[in-house]
Amino acid sequence: MLSRSEPEKTKVATALRLLARVIASYPRAFDLVLADAPYATAPFFNFLLAHGKHALTVLKDDRRSLYQDARALFATVAPKAGSRRNRTWLWWDFPDLLTWPQVNVPVRVIRSLETHSVKRQLNGEDESRTSDWIWATTLPLQSVSTERAVGFGHQRWDIENHGFNELVRGWHADHIYRHDPNAIECFLPIAFLACNIFHAFFTLNLKPEIRSGRTQFFWRSSMSAEIYAGINPALSP
Repeated sequence: MLSRSEPEKTKVATALRLLARVIASYPRAFDLVLADAPYATAPFFNFLLAHGKHALTVLKDDRRSLYQDARALFATVAPKAGSRRNRTWLWWDFPDLLTWPQVNVPVRVIRSLETHSVKRQLNGEDESRTSDWIWATTLPLQSVSTERAVGFGHQRWDIENHGFNELVRGWHADHIYRHDPNAIECFLPIAFLACNIFHAFFTLNLKPEIRSGRTQFFWRSSMSAEIYAGINPALSP
């Protein structure tokens, strides 16, 4: 039987194998890796540092000395107020913390306490909600501001919402067209490639005047219609 910690170790090990392959093939494709709390491990951070990359992960584990020391600092240092995405923000930013000696460089901890209003469906009244985020990162304060680092932290959810969800809903990437393992490995990259090419075409080739008033679904449908017409000339006008 697997212990509760073993799946997380397996997940991190798998990610490191994937990163090793990606960095070897595309060494300049990215400079920063965003990850959830299970990846806040010294091997993960040190691997990226050794390859000239930075890490930014959610920090949740209250058993970690880094987390406990940062929490103590939050209680004694006044935050910086800000506003972003129609939310009010309170930011704490502590660079060069030395309480994670297993990592080969000092670690920076950022906290973002965010308040926003949500209109309730039952009565239409506004309800105030607060979310509390803490990240650990190797990004230097001198070149990446607090606001930018917080933005990076939230971009992980942008990738989840606008990347994987779109692949499933718009490109049927979750559908198993053939159950052969080799076929599954072929269909998935084709779906990713089609999605990336479409967004490159939509963003770089279509002028704003042409895109205005037409959704991405409209353009996907138009392209699909042209492809089907090419396959079956009887469908051509």
